Amino acid sequence: MERLTGLDASFLYGESSTVPLHVCSVIELDTSTVPGGYSFDRLCTDLASRIAAVPELRAKLADSNLNLDHPVWVEDRDFDVTRHVQWIELPSPGGRTELGEICGYIASLPLDRHKPLWELWVIEGIAGTKVRDGGPLALMLKVHHSAVDGVSAANLLDQLCTLTPDAPPPDPVEGPGGATSIGIAAGGLVRFLSRPLQLARVVPETVSTIVTTALRARSGTAMAAPFAAPATRFNAEVTPRRAIALAQLDLDDVKRVKARFGVKVNDVVMALCAGALREYLRARGELPDKPLVAMVPASVHDVSDRPGRNQVSGMFCNLQTHIADPGERLEAIADASVNAKEHSSAIAPSLLLDWTQVFARSALGVLFGLAGHTPLTHAPIHNVIISNVAGPQRTLYACGAKINALYPLGPIFHGSGLNITVMSLAGKLNVGITSCPKLVDDLWDLADRFERELGALLFSKASSGD
Repeated sequence: MERLTGLDASFLYGESSTVPLHVCSVIELDTSTVPGGYSFDRLCTDLASRIAAVPELRAKLADSNLNLDHPVWVEDRDFDVTRHVQWIELPSPGGRTELGEICGYIASLPLDRHKPLWELWVIEGIAGTKVRDGGPLALMLKVHHSAVDGVSAANLLDQLCTLTPDAPPPDPVEGPGGATSIGIAAGGLVRFLSRPLQLARVVPETVSTIVTTALRARSGTAMAAPFAAPATRFNAEVTPRRAIALAQLDLDDVKRVKARFGVKVNDVVMALCAGALREYLRARGELPDKPLVAMVPASVHDVSDRPGRNQVSGMFCNLQTHIADPGERLEAIADASVNAKEHSSAIAPSLLLDWTQVFARSALGVLFGLAGHTPLTHAPIHNVIISNVAGPQRTLYACGAKINALYPLGPIFHGSGLNITVMSLAGKLNVGITSCPKLVDDLWDLADRFERELGALLFSKASSGD
């Protein structure tokens, strides 16, 4: 068995009817490449053969009433891929509005905790065409956040995809095995008794972080501060409903902007988000005088030796939305990002993971349960969550179908009702945006502004001249 860490389990405890905590991907496919032609049954058969090599998708939660620690992952001995795959057809005319509405509906549905925590929805009727007549197909994959973070979700997709349409299935991989109630409780007791040792490790790291932050704040080199963000329409209570919008950009254009301004690709991504948000709010007469603040999750898979499927830290970034000129805004974001990254690097990468391990299960459950059920009434911690995941720059196939686009979608929370997640894939930059219909009147308007912002940056000049 594999026990969830405190951070993994926090996504279970923080889930509520209004805050489902799964991550999603919308995948657009060209089924004309499927050897022998596409069929729903063939897709399920191919998927089952590949999941045999992906034990994460065959593992379900197990627990014991005597367990003092977090639940465990065990192999689902009754695993059946057809219990996880759903079929749905878009209503006419099958355009992007209908796709967004269906994806928003799917994103609002909680996952069944009695089986492995994922679902795949097969969506037909794209552009009003039938797949049997050569029309495109969309897939929406949902995986619970307790099982994956952004990087591991991308790795999961990489395992399910192939480099050729007729690639043979991989060799099966064993899962986490089974567990008894006594075994779960005994392991939980050992973990419970080890908490004082974990506290002794995390306290010095926390003191060092506080000192580092104070010194950086005094010298003006700290990252943006939490709870200093201006209030916007996105920072309110969310409902169970979800709004979804998508955008796709040319990665070469993004790299041209990067080269012109001498910045990182991630700086350009942040500037695109900042510009789109600035113009979206300005068009509604709601642009704050203070710049918006983004919370940016950061993977620590490469630098952490801690267990767990979620290996993340994070930093707060100033989006400089008070600056009107797109080029100047990008340069200001890049300068602020240097401070944010240096500040984040000075903090122990496993600090968040270690603190969630220190708290007892009951305390962690209360803490994150309040966050998932209680609307925030104080000042926003941040305005938006922005995540950028690097994907493979090669053509991929899913169940023999060529992937034309892959849009990642992250969760939203009370007080943080906007998530923008970006993934590069095969020369494209795919942008997935999640919000709540209560907070936004037209999320596609925000998505459309990404293309305009990229155009503005392509024609902007760097301060050093062009």
